[in-house]
Amino acid sequence: MTTYTTPLVTRQLLLRFVSVVASAIGFYLPLAAVPMYAAAAGSATAGGLANGSLLVATVAGELATPRFVARVGYRWALSVGLVLLGAPALVLLATASFPAIFAVNAARGLGFAVTVTAGGALTASLIPDSRRGEGLALVGLVGGVPSLLALPFGAWAAVHWGFGPVFVLTAAAPLLAVATVPWLPGRPATAAEAHHGVLSSLRRGALMRPATIFATSAAAAGVVVTYLPLALVDHAGWVAPLALLLQPTTATAGRWVAGRVGDRRGQSRLLLPGLALSIGGVVAMAVVGSDALVLAGAATFGAGFGVLQNASLSLMYARVPQSGFSAVSAIWNAGYDLGMAVGAAGVAALVATVGFGPAFLVTGLAMVPALWLARRELAGEPDRSVAPDVTPDVTPDLAPSAVPAAA
Repeated sequence: MTTYTTPLVTRQLLLRFVSVVASAIGFYLPLAAVPMYAAAAGSATAGGLANGSLLVATVAGELATPRFVARVGYRWALSVGLVLLGAPALVLLATASFPAIFAVNAARGLGFAVTVTAGGALTASLIPDSRRGEGLALVGLVGGVPSLLALPFGAWAAVHWGFGPVFVLTAAAPLLAVATVPWLPGRPATAAEAHHGVLSSLRRGALMRPATIFATSAAAAGVVVTYLPLALVDHAGWVAPLALLLQPTTATAGRWVAGRVGDRRGQSRLLLPGLALSIGGVVAMAVVGSDALVLAGAATFGAGFGVLQNASLSLMYARVPQSGFSAVSAIWNAGYDLGMAVGAAGVAALVATVGFGPAFLVTGLAMVPALWLARRELAGEPDRSVAPDVTPDVTPDLAPSAVPAAA
């Protein structure tokens, strides 16, 4: 019988943290540096298109990864993802041509997709069912902190050290992390995986309701990170940076609280308050003339976003057996990325027509219908139930994966 005293952090989970941190560094470190590199070579447009290819390849890779995992298992998939995320960056040491930048970012997008999708499913299998929410929150913290630091550091290092060191570090972190993969659990392809592919999972309301609720909040996040700095151009210089710092900080705190509370009270109970906080935060930021309301809104939205991140993913994992973890990871991550992209692009015309304040207000109102889905979840099936297929399909294979669990 699983209890809340079940050990959460094992040696294998600690080993997995190495590739979590490495993936975050490999993805975010060059994210701002690549457009700067393209601009320095004479083509700012190329940098924007290259980052676009990165995101498109990421979403496509996320949807294709579950089938890849079914064929080769977690270890090979994670290794391939880390290599693709890191190694192509070394090509940029030799050339700044547009085709090279575009191809490198597309390859890295595929690598990141495989890493987060296969790695996310593997991570979920290492966390006890009774503490899944708390475990996912911890993983979010482990990956979130280096993400926050790597993005600005990459831009700073490109200016002060040059682009070469940035690209070398981008390659080194994921490639070095490959050395930890053989000690992680393996997962051979199973017949059960065919019943839990992405396409079949997209037809399951029990998975798509939480995913849709979170994607709604992700779309609002795309609006916030894209347009809030522009809305605050005429404000004091510290307001926009502080708002953009508060949002991910409270999101991290929200994930942690959701993990602790959700495991004990039920994850579905957190969807309504998380969504309400997200809506309230965006509406508060619509009062762009008030620094206090903008900052309070950014913090409130971040808290709600963090709660929804953890609760939605925990719910989705709880509703499938381990053979469906890859599909859940793919759908959730794709919803995150597509939601951000749709929010950023979809509000552009609205901002140009009515301004920033009304655009934020409309964004908040557009999230209101998701409250119906959250209410349905609250009245629906139990969220801490485990799907019928409880036979573990994570096996040691032949690699040295029999690492004793930590107490």
